[in-house]
Amino acid sequence: MTEDQSDSTLSNAENPERFTGLKLGKLKHAAAGTQAVIVSAEHVFSEMNALRGMKALLRLNQKGGYDCPSCAWPDPDDHRSPIAEYCENGAKAVAEEATTKRLTASFFAQHSVEELSRLNDYEIGKKGRIAEPLYLPAGATHYQPLSWEEAFTKISYHLKSLASPDEAVFYTSGRTSNEAAFLYQLFARQYGTNNLPDCSNMCHESSGVALNESLGIGKGSVTLDDFYKAEVIMILGQNPGTNHPRMLTALQKAKENGAKIISINPLPETGLMGFNNPQTVKGILGIKSRLTDLFLQVKINGDIALIKALIKILLDEEAKHPGTVFDNDFIRDHVKGYEEYVNHLKKYHLSDLMACCGIPEKQLKETADILRNSKRIIACWAMGLTQHKNAVNTIRELVNLLLLKGSIGKPGSGTCPVRGHSNVQGDRTMGIYEKPSEKFLDSIKNVFGFEPPRKHGYDTVDCIHAMYSGKAKVFIAMGGNFLSATPDTLYTADALRKCSLTVQISTKLNRSHLVHGREAIILPTYGRSDSDMLNGEQQFVSCENSMGVVQLSRGNLKPVSEHLLSEPVIVCRMAKALFGDASPVNWDSFLQHYDHIRVAIEKTIPGFENYNEKVRKLGGFYLPNSSREGKFNTLSGKAELGIAELEPVALKPGELLMMTIRSHDQFNTTIYGLNDRYRGVYNERRVIFLNEKDAASLGFKQGDVVDLFSNASGRERVAHKFIVIPYSIPEQCAATYFPEANVLVPVESVADKSNTPVSKSVVIHLRRHTPATSA
Repeated sequence: MTEDQSDSTLSNAENPERFTGLKLGKLKHAAAGTQAVIVSAEHVFSEMNALRGMKALLRLNQKGGYDCPSCAWPDPDDHRSPIAEYCENGAKAVAEEATTKRLTASFFAQHSVEELSRLNDYEIGKKGRIAEPLYLPAGATHYQPLSWEEAFTKISYHLKSLASPDEAVFYTSGRTSNEAAFLYQLFARQYGTNNLPDCSNMCHESSGVALNESLGIGKGSVTLDDFYKAEVIMILGQNPGTNHPRMLTALQKAKENGAKIISINPLPETGLMGFNNPQTVKGILGIKSRLTDLFLQVKINGDIALIKALIKILLDEEAKHPGTVFDNDFIRDHVKGYEEYVNHLKKYHLSDLMACCGIPEKQLKETADILRNSKRIIACWAMGLTQHKNAVNTIRELVNLLLLKGSIGKPGSGTCPVRGHSNVQGDRTMGIYEKPSEKFLDSIKNVFGFEPPRKHGYDTVDCIHAMYSGKAKVFIAMGGNFLSATPDTLYTADALRKCSLTVQISTKLNRSHLVHGREAIILPTYGRSDSDMLNGEQQFVSCENSMGVVQLSRGNLKPVSEHLLSEPVIVCRMAKALFGDASPVNWDSFLQHYDHIRVAIEKTIPGFENYNEKVRKLGGFYLPNSSREGKFNTLSGKAELGIAELEPVALKPGELLMMTIRSHDQFNTTIYGLNDRYRGVYNERRVIFLNEKDAASLGFKQGDVVDLFSNASGRERVAHKFIVIPYSIPEQCAATYFPEANVLVPVESVADKSNTPVSKSVVIHLRRHTPATSA
């Protein structure tokens, strides 16, 4: 059986009959610079006037301002630039969110769902902000307006009609604030389900599982200040120049302080190599700061073999010079499983590990020499590690390296999973999790006086299967673009269509509004930059960044419509419509002032004592972090070394291992433009990066058009019409942009333990495109 994307509602920047005109340019050798400033300004001022644009940018990431709706990189604790404490992608995110383009009822009366579906994701996103609540009745072709009361009544009716609360799914995007996330999980659990999947299930879930197993806490341990004290910073499976550009400033400062940077990635990303800081004279003049000292171009999914090889070399050096390589005191006092791990590692031959990772012995030993003589090591990673079948084991292997060096719980060292969306870590802290601890549920019971459900709920992959099989019938999404973010696009689309109701709480139009249940509702909400007035008083929300800092976020722009409601208000009004006046939770109090929400959080979740007082302090406050303090909340009370076998992906002749990646004009599923200038790709997204030798051996050359196929569970999936670009990537590896290639990611292919889709390990083969193949 072959599945293709002939369904017009899934064209998804992927309309197989329409290229936008590929142009190839030179690869950039340094990120940012004056061009980033120019591009930022172009994006912002094309969406709003100069006054609104400057007003938005000058408060972005400032103390007392609003948190960037893009990535979760932390703000400096002390000095922040009064002009530009943001990056190019942050400016693009604000341009998307703060646009003055509005979609009212008249727009939807003129354009049917089917017509809008023919647009690609970039075109859909550029339409503007949704200005009022919308309803798509069963069988209707056009969204139509409805009042907020009507919307809440319909949602309540559907939820009350279900045979079990577990037939409802409550999805959360990482953009959601602490206050909204806390209320959302409280609403779902009072309703009676733990079906609380979130975007973390698709990105750093593997990190949380691995860190919990090894260190007893699912968060990273470092602070921004640790970067400035580190001797070595390892960056694995991450492209900071595009995905976390403000990280480059921290790396630049670390380099100035003497740190060595080791970058490990299948692609030689521009942001890993050099940085033109646009806030310095050198950066403006184009004099780049070199970042990476040593680049290891690892094969896709070769990271665990590479790390084992490095540790094996270090182990041999420790045997020759006892006590000079590993931190034996730290291992003795704080680490469990050393002897077992050493015995496990001895059975591997360096040559076999080299073959698995693709890194020559000379580079491995050069890297090991840097690590050998260093005690303060930070390891950073992102999706390049987390979206593989063996992701949890790979991350644990990386933690093993830090533990053997004693590089956890000390200044200048530790773990740094670099989160994507700006409050994805905070949402988990607030209880957005399908497998809550008994301790958390007991706290809910004690504070609010109802018995929360104890059975674990659906994560993202589980909820897709549940909707597809008819076990879940109502899908409510707090933000995000679920269809474009998830794997196996056709399967997920069919799952959503089988729902009786889909509800999207959104700022802008996206693909998930166009692939819907029998009935669909869109509830328009504020963005981060919007001023949130409630009962005549401006409110603020709060977010937690990648390093566990909680700070307030207060928008300063006039909302584009008077018919918007904030996420906390939407949740409260849904709850009031569903539970009525007999609810043990006082939802009315939360509608009076957001301080009441934070009081409830303080009573429920450890670490938030005096929440309202601390969050009002400029810069916010750090949450407790046991591994940062050198304490390990595992069953043994010690950090635990992980032991894992290699599981290389076996490829047949003609097969490639594909990873999905972002372009530079993209953040998650939001497409800002059609250029990927650091990689030299312009005006096109349907491309596949191949090793030049692979392209030749398969009979392809630059510019050829191919179809991509993957096979799993008896289904052949196909994505049509991708343009071949020979590129610097290891042999038998390939890279494509998501969401265009998500159709190839099998929903059944997930990481062990974390259940994260393996979007970085998709076995594919190529065929030359012919018109008949997409007919």
